[in-house]
Amino acid sequence: MLDSKIPGGQLAEMWDKHRFNLKLVNPANKRKFDVIVVGTGLAGASASATMAELGYNVKAFCIQDSPRRAHSIAAQGGINAAKNYQNDGDSVYRLFYDTVKGGDYRSREANVYRLAQNSNNIIDQCVAQGVPFAREYGGLLANRSFGGAQVSRTFYARGQTGQQLLLGAYNALSRMINAGKVQMYTRTEMLDLIVIDGKARGIVTRNLVTGKFETHVADAVVLCTGGYGNVFYLSTNAMACNVTASWRAHRRGAYFANPCFTQIHPTCIPVHGDFQSKLTLMSESLRNDGRVWVPKKKKDPRKPTDIPENERDYYLERRYPSFGNLVPRDVASRAAKAVCDDGYGVGPTGMAVYLDFADAIRRDGEDAIRERYGNLFHMYQKITDENPYQTPMKIFPAVHYTMGGLWVDYNLMSTVPGLFVLGEANFSDHGANRLGASALMQGLSDGYFVIPYTIGGYFAQAELGKVTADQAECRHVEREARDRVEKLLNVKGKRGVDSFHKELGHLMWNNVGMARNRQGLEEALRRIPEIRKEFWENVNVNGSAEGLNQSLEKAGRVADFLEFAETMALDALTREESCGGHFREEFQTSEGEARRDDDNFAHVAAWEYTGDPAKPTLHKEELEFEYVKLTQRSYK
Repeated sequence: MLDSKIPGGQLAEMWDKHRFNLKLVNPANKRKFDVIVVGTGLAGASASATMAELGYNVKAFCIQDSPRRAHSIAAQGGINAAKNYQNDGDSVYRLFYDTVKGGDYRSREANVYRLAQNSNNIIDQCVAQGVPFAREYGGLLANRSFGGAQVSRTFYARGQTGQQLLLGAYNALSRMINAGKVQMYTRTEMLDLIVIDGKARGIVTRNLVTGKFETHVADAVVLCTGGYGNVFYLSTNAMACNVTASWRAHRRGAYFANPCFTQIHPTCIPVHGDFQSKLTLMSESLRNDGRVWVPKKKKDPRKPTDIPENERDYYLERRYPSFGNLVPRDVASRAAKAVCDDGYGVGPTGMAVYLDFADAIRRDGEDAIRERYGNLFHMYQKITDENPYQTPMKIFPAVHYTMGGLWVDYNLMSTVPGLFVLGEANFSDHGANRLGASALMQGLSDGYFVIPYTIGGYFAQAELGKVTADQAECRHVEREARDRVEKLLNVKGKRGVDSFHKELGHLMWNNVGMARNRQGLEEALRRIPEIRKEFWENVNVNGSAEGLNQSLEKAGRVADFLEFAETMALDALTREESCGGHFREEFQTSEGEARRDDDNFAHVAAWEYTGDPAKPTLHKEELEFEYVKLTQRSYK
């Protein structure tokens, strides 16, 4: 049932041949097609701008007050490309290889190679837009290293790379809004997907300011709504990040792939209180110059600057001498958890390690470090009231990115014809672990260089009848969305929405977080339905559906998290191996590394909704590795 539509032939020629074989829509006919784009981060803004530039009529929907506030803006460290400006041995093939290996061999070779191919075009596109990448003295764009690679291929704009890339895409989008080719809907949330005759033909939305429900129809729907990390409550994601758009599409027939593949980022400011609503990321780029360590003495009370060199354990450099502090995120995160679990952690809670820049400052000078990371150091000092130029940062792993998402084929189309899924919202490119600086790459590759071709191929051969917002199928979906909102408002219980979200997040972090085991996953699967039942019996949502009501917004999103979490835990229980960010304690090597089971689990797990969150149907897309040999990952 899962036709990935991967083209045949040699890997390096697949995308070029596939583009040629896709049927085309001539420029005059493009004006006849309407496209809905949900989400205006890097994937959504670039897709909207590019499709509008080609002539399609685009409606773009933004949950924030402006596309400039999309969560893409929070990305700090950089974006990968195989330009090989450093002349250090990089190539498209090496970027492809590092990405497949970094994902622990759980991604499609064809998709990853296309991503590596497009990477160089992305940099050219962004430079042409005026993105202010850092430059070397000679004028070439500068590069720095990131985890999981032994070459320097990460382009950056200080610690604001996501912001600068988003502004580039936003400028392109604004041009098309001004030209009348994009209709922009801000402060608008998608509540459901409309499927007519088996094809995605529209969405139901609610205006977050007025409370007005609206039905929008089109010839295709493109979801660019990000990841589901906030199922854990505390994460580095923006508070508005949610699973609703993807989950609603899933309930309408789109398969959800690999939901248990969640990335834990090793370099975050630790939790500091019970009333914290989110966590703050410190860019992985800091591990270029920062050294990670803990005291060799358990519960050492001394200040880090008072601990001599011979009493420090630089555990990443000790365990992984080839990559040192630049091992991939999943490896660094588990290593940090291990030393803290063993009693060597630092800080008030003992759940932190040091990230120390003293050696780099002595070597290069404080001015050089300030030029590279000044805004990140400033942010850290504002939050912690500690000066990282004088004392090491305290960091600890936190939920950051989700590699799972809606299943898509090579054309980025889901199992619902006409529903395309881009960026973090799909599952396709990162396998079980995303290498740093590749999320921005995927969002822009999908938006600028993939969807403009593949959506045309769909339009050229799909039989699309006329659909209007007032026909029976559309009215039915809108009525269901209204009823769901009214149901939330009518419970009138005694517990606030956030208390349920925190309870779910605590359960998920402890049982479906950095380390998982059968007992914990079975406990999660027992408790999630209980929390969900109490939610629908005892949640208190104040206010009404008319006008601004943030409690109602959160309630709808938490209701979907409470369904999605069960599928996520079931996926983790079913995958009886360790790979990338999915670490089952029963499946590890003698050295504590992830142990895959390629004979039984070299596949994509795609879940079909059956009407009961506890009983989805599992479909498998077998993964074939013709160009990268399946081996045990080693960064030693």
